[in-house]
Amino acid sequence: MSTFLYVLLAILIFGVLIAIHELGHFLAARLCGVKVLEFAIGMGPLLWHKQSASGTQISLRLLPIGGFCALEGEEGDSDDPAAFSNAPVWKRIVILVAGVAMNFLLGLAMVAVCFSQVGSFAPPTITGFMEGCPYEGPNGLMVGDTFYRINGERTYFSSDVATYMARGGGDTADIVLVRDGKKVRLDDYPMTMREYTDPDTGETTMKYGLYFKEKQTGPLALAKYTWYGAMDFVRMVRLGLTDLLTGAVGVKQMTGVVGIVDMMAQVGSESPTVYDGILNILYLGAFIAVNLAVMNLLPLPALDGGRIFFLLVTWLLEHIFRRRIDPKYEGYVNTAGLVLLMGLMVYVMYNDIARIVLK
Repeated sequence: MSTFLYVLLAILIFGVLIAIHELGHFLAARLCGVKVLEFAIGMGPLLWHKQSASGTQISLRLLPIGGFCALEGEEGDSDDPAAFSNAPVWKRIVILVAGVAMNFLLGLAMVAVCFSQVGSFAPPTITGFMEGCPYEGPNGLMVGDTFYRINGERTYFSSDVATYMARGGGDTADIVLVRDGKKVRLDDYPMTMREYTDPDTGETTMKYGLYFKEKQTGPLALAKYTWYGAMDFVRMVRLGLTDLLTGAVGVKQMTGVVGIVDMMAQVGSESPTVYDGILNILYLGAFIAVNLAVMNLLPLPALDGGRIFFLLVTWLLEHIFRRRIDPKYEGYVNTAGLVLLMGLMVYVMYNDIARIVLK
């Protein structure tokens, strides 16, 4: 498959992720009795539309890059009793959360599809030690030990061991193991990489000297590791935000839609087969779906999390002062937040294009 087709596949996945988010809002609004003015698949010029019995315009638009769900009274006050602004707070929160929930469920389903093709998983359970490894012993690590936490981070897969040892940034780590069904703590345990020689290839590499073995999967194992995979994605988003706020990474290193599409196309093109390329792109799509769910819950204006936060604050103030706050103020805050968000997106897109052109 050509790079161009992988780019189209990546764009299609992005469109599906946004459309499924808006579908969540649409279904929840209908269930909560809130009037939906338009539910659109795609953006841009109108290609086709149909008026439903409930008065909702179902639309198909030209650009396959998402969609939207327009609710009565969403941006201000309305006299319609079925308006979003006149619905009880709990219903409005359900409608806002529904989009996030759909993204997360889609991400979970995509992870399940990818993992179902793997055939086996490698849990963080030690199955042996390389020759000369100094960590084996009753006061250290033993065969059968399962890494449970490393430096406070839960370990789901064998690959997490090296990842979160490295994030500790030192020569020691706080480790929690599961040994014979009981948790064992090794605080400030000295553990660093050293050179080991691969007995099969003779190559010398830096490792911790531990062996992990893959286990065959079944339906229960698939369900468990699918959940672990989604939780790992959630953590990656959290750590990424933490690194951004602490200055470990800069805004220039952020990647937007253009950069992600380019990365997905590159991953697809570099895969050994078309089938592997599609699976790899689907896996990246799963990460993006979970990423969208987590990011949308942040309490920032213009995001669902910000709108939920504003709803809770206004609900509290209305109960304290016994006076209804005009919904237009929420619209002002969301508009300001949207302008700032769009500015950030333009900046990130510029950096993405510059990286692609210069690489």
